[in-house]
Amino acid sequence: MKIPSPEMRWHERIYLFEVLRGLGVTIRHMLGNIARQHEMPTYQWPEQKKPLPVRLKARHRLTLREDGSPKCVACYMCQTACPARCINIVAEDSPEPTIEKRPRIFDIDLLRCVFCGYCVEACPEDAIRMDTGEISVVSHKREDFILHMDFLLRGQGTEYMQPEPAAEAATVKGKPIPPPDTPEEALEGYEAATKPPVPSSW
Repeated sequence: MKIPSPEMRWHERIYLFEVLRGLGVTIRHMLGNIARQHEMPTYQWPEQKKPLPVRLKARHRLTLREDGSPKCVACYMCQTACPARCINIVAEDSPEPTIEKRPRIFDIDLLRCVFCGYCVEACPEDAIRMDTGEISVVSHKREDFILHMDFLLRGQGTEYMQPEPAAEAATVKGKPIPPPDTPEEALEGYEAATKPPVPSSW
């Protein structure tokens, strides 16, 4: 069924009056915002910080075990699930008898990352998270956007916690340390991790 187009009047066909009417709407909103700036839904960045959602996917971090070693076992699940192919992992043998592998290199290229969170969902050890709350990642050099394992473990995020070495690990030798039952954030006696040098211009 063909729907007939509405017929335009002569002043609508000229378009001059419609352009002026659109400019009138724009000017009306502009003058109203100038007169009532306190009612504008605008955050004065960077002086005024905008509250972030709880589930916001921010910059990555790697979590630690009770003895301060990374939880990552170099299973390559996050690297396989990453659609942007921005994670690079090189594995090596772990000295712990209960852990087969550990990462020797764990790099994330933020210039390629799409912050989808697939790496967090694919990790079976809860070794990688995106809860640092850091969204303003800027620099003048490309190499500053490649985050290495030391920075991911003990970077500038507010959620980084490094536990003290377990006391029984120094006394009981030759016996494997059982894996922790609770995540490191729920345990007591943690201190802030020693942070490595922050990349320039961050």
